Amino acid sequence: MADRPHVLALIPLPPVARESLAAHYELHLAPNGPESIGSEVPLEKIAAVATNGTTGLGASLMDRMPNLRVVSTFGVGHENVDLSAAKARGVIVTNAPGTNDETVADHALGFILALSRGYASLTQAVRTGQWESARAARPTLSGATLGIIGMGRIGQGIAKRGAAFGMRVLYCTRNPRSDLPYGFVPDLKTMAQECDYLVAACPGGAATHHIINAEVLSALGPKGFVVNVARGSVVKTDDLVQALQHHRIAGAGLDVFESEPDVPPALLHLDNVLLTPHMAGRSPAAQRAQTNAMLASFGDALAGRVPELAVG
Repeated sequence: MADRPHVLALIPLPPVARESLAAHYELHLAPNGPESIGSEVPLEKIAAVATNGTTGLGASLMDRMPNLRVVSTFGVGHENVDLSAAKARGVIVTNAPGTNDETVADHALGFILALSRGYASLTQAVRTGQWESARAARPTLSGATLGIIGMGRIGQGIAKRGAAFGMRVLYCTRNPRSDLPYGFVPDLKTMAQECDYLVAACPGGAATHHIINAEVLSALGPKGFVVNVARGSVVKTDDLVQALQHHRIAGAGLDVFESEPDVPPALLHLDNVLLTPHMAGRSPAAQRAQTNAMLASFGDALAGRVPELAVG
């Protein structure tokens, strides 16, 4: 039997993706990134790489894979894939936009609800017999202002959900969207001053690095909440910790972290923070859609066709 194309996965893949790739290719697993590639992996034979925006793929590793033809990110992010290096080597890069938007938007709305209504602390209070003392009034979403950084598919999904709860929706992007019914604010600090809830739903990378910082958090104020379902790099962690510890903001919901999977110890001990392990985009439906997008991209690229989801 002819040698099947070799695929290297640099990220932990869900079972549906591993099984699907293994059915079509010689699959090699290095789930902890390039540093976890074992000596048994025949880099000279690798034709396709599965990665994500956080792990990415750099030029030096591409150089060790002379037969590499396609890199596919398991999701929409591709900020740490060296697109220039890939183009110079004739390597196609693809992603999977639209495959987990609804799941991420659900997760963001869940953070907003849980933070505003205090679900975590109230559950603990009931469990420990603090019924009466825990019954203080909590903010409601109806009539509150939701500010969204980024208005791509995920941002629009969050906006739609917020509007359904009766929220006023604002957004901050480089350019306004005339096709959307939400309020455009070009300056992030100005938007934060008007917000009760500030949600990051933007790409990672240099353009958004630490855009949520002490100045923006101060503008948000002691009754405001921050939610990050984008990338950890969007939030300046030290500034956020200081704002939370000194109650300069009301709380935060974080699915992503600058140093993930390591979470700053200070965040682990704050009762006004909700933490999830970078899984906002994970649902069975999303994983199936991401797997299908990756399979289609690999199949097209290795057959000499330009994949529909090529980027760059």
